[in-house]
Amino acid sequence: MLALAAAPLVAALFAAAIGGPLLRLRGHHLAFATIALQLILISLLGGADWAGGSVGSVGLQGIPRPSAGGTELGEDIHYAYLAWAAVAATVLVARNVVTSRAGRGLRALATSETAASASGVQVARCKLAVFTLAAAFAGLAGGIYAFFIGYINPGSFPVLLSIQFLVMAVVGGLGTIWGALLGATAITLLVRFLNDLGSRPGMPASAPAS
Repeated sequence: MLALAAAPLVAALFAAAIGGPLLRLRGHHLAFATIALQLILISLLGGADWAGGSVGSVGLQGIPRPSAGGTELGEDIHYAYLAWAAVAATVLVARNVVTSRAGRGLRALATSETAASASGVQVARCKLAVFTLAAAFAGLAGGIYAFFIGYINPGSFPVLLSIQFLVMAVVGGLGTIWGALLGATAITLLVRFLNDLGSRPGMPASAPAS
């Protein structure tokens, strides 16, 4: 469980290190920069021996199951409980941030950076804090995923997956916590349904099955 606890911490530290120069960009420039950074990291990790070699190669296999209190989390239901606990913790932290004094500044920042700055909100610091917190959430989710699958490589997180996450947020409603949950649920169920539909007998060969 120490490795799982370290996952969000490492992700947050990395985000804090790159967030300063990256968050100087705005709008679609920031979006393109984050996508470019993802592609660069995939390329670098794909050539690293410790990450399992080239993209699409062996990757990291045999990731050991975590244990809590001497009990190994070896059943799928254990990871279901772990995932729900992570969701609950994420929602609680996000809600506390939004309803706090800093959260009011963040809401003002989302509306207008100029107006927020004129009102005394430290724009750069707030943006970096949110960027770092979001990375910690992503690191926690990635850690649970890695332990559950037991295998991971740089190709496990393609750009299309990032776009899917963005679609989830847009569908559920940007700027709302429950909207993100509803969007993630709706898109996940829709993708599962379409995958199942594409694999049924009688469907054309061009229909995606995964």
